[in-house]
Amino acid sequence: MPMKPLSGLFLALACVLGIAATGCVFELAYGDPDLGVNPTRWILGFSLPATLGSLLVAIRLNKPA
Repeated sequence: MPMKPLSGLFLALACVLGIAATGCVFELAYGDPDLGVNPTRWILGFSLPATLGSLLVAIRLNKPA
């Protein structure tokens, strides 16, 4: 089954947000984040649920009717 374009866009967004969350975890784990602790925590706090949400939207948009 081919992927719908909007579903692909949400899947790409989930990938980018997942990479951002992973980077934030490593930045916080190793001590001194480049952006500072609070902005890195904010990015992590936003990107984790947004990753899950955009992945679920991509899956639901691509389901057959």
